[in-house]
Amino acid sequence: MKVFVVGSTGRVAEKLLEILSQAGHEVLAGARRPEAVVKLNHVTPVLFDLHDSVDQLAEQLGQAQAIIFVAGSRGKDLLQTDAFGAVKVIQAAEKRGIKRFIMLSSLFALEPERWEHPGFASLKDYNVAKFFADNYLITDTNLDYTIVQPGALKEEAATGKIQVISDQFGNISIPDLAQVLAELLAYPNTISKVIKLISGDQAISEALSEV
Repeated sequence: MKVFVVGSTGRVAEKLLEILSQAGHEVLAGARRPEAVVKLNHVTPVLFDLHDSVDQLAEQLGQAQAIIFVAGSRGKDLLQTDAFGAVKVIQAAEKRGIKRFIMLSSLFALEPERWEHPGFASLKDYNVAKFFADNYLITDTNLDYTIVQPGALKEEAATGKIQVISDQFGNISIPDLAQVLAELLAYPNTISKVIKLISGDQAISEALSEV
């Protein structure tokens, strides 16, 4: 499958590109600094600036069959990247007729009543941005979306196991999150779903098949 990854120089993206490449997907790695994209087989860096217009972004998406949005400003450009940037990519996908859209979000981004938890103190503005982007994807489009809302990201080794949750706080390793994002392409049962996940004891493939 030809997959466009939005935000291809981040921590999650680097592992995601590696997994997609090893699986044989043809990857268009969109980034504001394409020269910084990790060099891998089947991965083609593409200049992709979320400050550009919807028409420009649509053109750069090329012949992609699916989009995985993992861009994030780490608090430096929340409105233009994490909120409106995501919305523009969604609109660009619709213009190109690309139906499959996987969005990396934040745990409980659609549940503001949970943001007072101590673990969210530094993420409140980010969650506001994702709240609007996630809601737009759900209510204002006809895309085949899946929204992934992970717990706190940890730079730890992959376990290959997760837990899909409803109301529990927790962590997840970056490699495990990247594996989930890549494997979602093969699970149509996850379309139109919001998946909240943390580290757990269930194999990723088994957990996704049961969503």
